[in-house]
Amino acid sequence: MRYRDVPGLSGAANAAVRALERERLSPGIVAVALSVWSVRVHGTKRPWKRWEAEFTCPCCDEGWARDKLQEALFMLPPKASAELRVRVERLDATLLRRTHHEPTAEPGRAWWHHRC
Repeated sequence: MRYRDVPGLSGAANAAVRALERERLSPGIVAVALSVWSVRVHGTKRPWKRWEAEFTCPCCDEGWARDKLQEALFMLPPKASAELRVRVERLDATLLRRTHHEPTAEPGRAWWHHRC
């Protein structure tokens, strides 16, 4: 995997993402997670791109991507986190509008795992 810029983030925020990926995550994982989460939110049926497929398999729910974004939001410096949060919250709002709560979902998981 290679490092990837997260679309829509400033150069400084992308530098912070790269530092986080280098030190604590995997190279390119934040951009991949944002892309995969966007596909999940918008419900598009498209094959995974080669750089997404490394982290995505048919047996895994795309919720892993939102989990990884949450992790990055907590670990990034405040300014970079705020920039990424704007992108993530925009997708979250779309998901909340397009889905409903699944009461039988496994308790204790994050809210995005309880949407269908």
